[in-house]
Amino acid sequence: MSLKAYNPAWAYHEAMLHAAARWHRRGLLTPEQHQAIRARYPLEFYRPGLFLRIGLFIFTCIGAAGAAGLLALPLAEAMSSDFLLVLALLCALGGMVVLEVSIQSSRLYYAGPDNALLYSSLVWVTVFFIALAHDLVPVASRDFESLGNPYVLLVLGPLFTVFLLASIRYADRLVAGATYVLLLLLVVNALLQVPYGRAFLPFVLMLLAVGAHWLVRQFRKRPDYLYYQSCLTLLEVLVLLTFYGAGNYYVVREVNAALSGAFTSPQIPFALVFYVLTAGVPLAYIVVGLRRPSRLWLLTGLLTAACSVATLRYYRSLLPPELAAVLAGAVLLVLAAWAARYLRPARHGLTSLPDDEQPPHFNLESLVVAQTAVVPQAPQPGFEFGGGQFGGGGAESTY
Repeated sequence: MSLKAYNPAWAYHEAMLHAAARWHRRGLLTPEQHQAIRARYPLEFYRPGLFLRIGLFIFTCIGAAGAAGLLALPLAEAMSSDFLLVLALLCALGGMVVLEVSIQSSRLYYAGPDNALLYSSLVWVTVFFIALAHDLVPVASRDFESLGNPYVLLVLGPLFTVFLLASIRYADRLVAGATYVLLLLLVVNALLQVPYGRAFLPFVLMLLAVGAHWLVRQFRKRPDYLYYQSCLTLLEVLVLLTFYGAGNYYVVREVNAALSGAFTSPQIPFALVFYVLTAGVPLAYIVVGLRRPSRLWLLTGLLTAACSVATLRYYRSLLPPELAAVLAGAVLLVLAAWAARYLRPARHGLTSLPDDEQPPHFNLESLVVAQTAVVPQAPQPGFEFGGGQFGGGGAESTY
C-alpha cells in the first residue's frame, strides 16, 4: 500500500501543464507544441472550480455532521459511560474509510469533499484523545488549557503522530501546518517541565525553526517534492515566522508574563538581545530574499519588519499614533512606487514584472524535443533553458 493517498503523477502533470502554459504565453512554445504537451500529460483527476469546491466542502461537512448525529442517537441509548469516546472513534474511522473510498472511486484531488472528510475525521480524532485523556487524568489535573500541565502530553503526543501521518499521506497544507503547530506545543510543554526551561524557551524554538527549515530544504530535493509542494511552502513560511516570533521582544516579554501569571509584564533578562533580534531578523529576511532571490523570504521580511516597527513603537513611542501611521504610509507608498518603476525592466537581477519560474525535475526544452514531433522555436535572446527551482525556494536569477 502506498503512503500517498493521491496519485503522485497528478501533481507532476499539473505542474507540467502550468509550466507549459507559462512558456506558451512567453512565446517559447508554439500552439502545436502546447497542445501536444497537454495531450501527453492529461489531468485525470476531479477538481471543480473554486465556488463549487466551497459548496461541496460545506455540504460534505453538513452530511458528516448529520451522519454523526444519527449515529449518536442509538449510542446514547445503549451506553451511558464512554459514549463520547466510542462516538468519536467510530466517526473518525468512518470518515477515513469514506475518504479513501471516495479518492479511489471518484478520483478526487483536493476537490472539496475529500478535504471536508479529512478535516472532520481529524476533528473527531482530536475529540477522542481529549476525552480519553480526560478519563485517565486525575480530577485535579484536568486543566488541559495550561501548557505547563504535564498531562497535556497525553493529548499532544498522539495528536502529533496522527496529524503527521495524515500530512504524509494526504499532503494537505492545513494539516501540515497544524502538525507543525502541534510540534511547537510539544516542545513548549516539555521545556516548561524542566528547570530554567522557560528561560531557554525562545532560543530552543529558534533552533527548532532552523532545524525545520533545513528539513524543508532537504525535502525539496526529493523526487516526490511536487506532491508536497504546497505543504512545504506553508511550512517554510511558518518556520520563518517561528524564528522571528521566538526572538521578538514583545512576544517574549508578554508570553513570559502570561506564563508567570503576572498582570503586568516586567522587563525580561537579556532585553538587548531580543531588541537586536526584533530589528535584525526582518532585515536579514529581506536581504536573503533579494540575494536569492525569493519572493517568499522578501514578503515575510516585509511583514516581520512591520511587526518590528509596531513592537519597538509599543515600548518606545516618539510620535502620536495618527501622525506615525500617516508618515509611515506615505513613505512606504512612495518607496513602493519608486521600486516598481525602477525595477521595470530588471535591474541587479531583480524585476517588478510577473514571475515565470520553471518547475524542477524536468527541463521543458528537452521535454518538447522528446514528447512532440515539432521542433521548438528558438528562445528569445538572453534566455537560457534549465535554470531555477520551482515553488518557494526561489533559486531563479530574477523574479
